[in-house]
Amino acid sequence: MSDSERELADRLFSENKTHAPFRPIRDSLRPATMEAGYHVQDLLNARYSEDGRGSIAGYKVGLTSEKIRELCGVHEPIAGAIFQSTVHRSPANLKLADFMHLGIEFELAVEIAKDVPADAPPRDAESVRDYVAACLPAFELIEDRNADYGDLDALSIMVDNSWCGGIVLGQAEGDWRALDFKTNPVAMYLNDEFVENGVTGDAMGHPFESVAWLAGLLAGQGKQLRAGMVVMTGSTLATRFPQAGEEYRYEVEGLGSVSAASA
Repeated sequence: MSDSERELADRLFSENKTHAPFRPIRDSLRPATMEAGYHVQDLLNARYSEDGRGSIAGYKVGLTSEKIRELCGVHEPIAGAIFQSTVHRSPANLKLADFMHLGIEFELAVEIAKDVPADAPPRDAESVRDYVAACLPAFELIEDRNADYGDLDALSIMVDNSWCGGIVLGQAEGDWRALDFKTNPVAMYLNDEFVENGVTGDAMGHPFESVAWLAGLLAGQGKQLRAGMVVMTGSTLATRFPQAGEEYRYEVEGLGSVSAASA
């Protein structure tokens, strides 16, 4: 790791601790490549672990739609770490005061059944199936630090741990093996009123493609997905920004639902 990478990680850690607004990194500390950016993310996440967030419980995959990648100027998704202390179970009670600006994303979480070999990670959705223990409806909790969505930059988001502020997991219900995740219906409700629907394939065409992409990324970094880890596979619906007194529910047909109330 270079001195500039350490300096940027320290700055991001301080900005998050002091609730400074998010700004794209365009000064002399900007990493030259995404690979160098992940070095910064690793340093930042080591600081978070030492600061009380605990061990890494899994990973999120972001920018899983082609449209949002075009907006951010990249051709592939980004990843971030999920810390053990930020894993919540449904029904969850979210305190808005714990975040600068909380966003909720509606996703399929995949629990890993066995260690994924770093020397031969799965390459596509079909080969991922052997490593899946369970699939669950889930929320990703996005901490965007009041970012300007008219000025998004994928590398800047990624080094800031891809804005992952935690997750909320539903129960493992139903038989995921019987479902076609390219077309499986999902629906979102706000205060028990239907808002929007979609399909699980709106994330990467198939959520297992996100797992395969992540396994390859980690292998290239000398890491691997371990048994028991959770992978957040990408949002199927538009991000929502909850207000106090709201309750969101997200249903994945055949797998049940996940819910969270904000205060």
